Amino acid sequence: MLKTTRYVRNGADYRLGEQANFIDIKQCFGLNHISVGKWVTKEESELAANLVFDSMADLSQILNVPTELIGLRKTLNLLFGRGGQKGVQAHYSPVTRELALAKNAGAGALAHEFWHAFDHYIVDKAFDVSPRFSFKKYQCASDLWLQDALLKPHKLNDNLSALFKVVLLSDDGEQPSQYVVDAIKLDKQQGCYYFSKPSELMARAFESSIEACSELHNNYLVSGTLKNDPMTLLMYPSASQKVHIYTAIINYFALLGKAFEKQN
Repeated sequence: MLKTTRYVRNGADYRLGEQANFIDIKQCFGLNHISVGKWVTKEESELAANLVFDSMADLSQILNVPTELIGLRKTLNLLFGRGGQKGVQAHYSPVTRELALAKNAGAGALAHEFWHAFDHYIVDKAFDVSPRFSFKKYQCASDLWLQDALLKPHKLNDNLSALFKVVLLSDDGEQPSQYVVDAIKLDKQQGCYYFSKPSELMARAFESSIEACSELHNNYLVSGTLKNDPMTLLMYPSASQKVHIYTAIINYFALLGKAFEKQN
């Protein structure tokens, strides 16, 4: 069964007290496809549908974008209770463009995984990925930005670049940010290359800035980034950096939302 931990949120009652289902989620948030695991009971499915619906609605409100943008122009697929990875509460697969939430442990990871999906989706919109350039398959925009890939000229891409800069570089733009330095230190401690990957740095910056700075709170959307233990403090940006990151997030997505509405 889904864990019965109480989920706390202060967002509006978008559903007007009605029970949501995954068809509602697909239509409202512009997703391409939704698949629910065969071992998910009706009760679990109903609870999850309400939580996911409210979380996606809250995310669209936080980012100031139309709800349909969350599905990334009907390219994003959602899996619930299937397609997961052992020991992982949630993950995004660029190969299949699938965001998978584990039945028993997906709570709090939706914002993080949405960023991964967006970071992958926006590559060919933001960067010149023509054949004359050599890029690895399934790279994300954050990877290409650090490689100084050619940004397409557009105000949106200027704002996206500003977001990457405030997360990944020092104030003068000449050195890695302290957040990146801490992530490299954490990787050395753990004996891996994970925390300092550009895509992971951006996903943690995105989720933690939302949890710290947004007036909307939803611990199914994001949770666990504000702990005060040494590991967590190394994993996420400082409180002051989160404020600047959040401002850059809103500046970018609000403009993206207007462009999306105009095109539609």
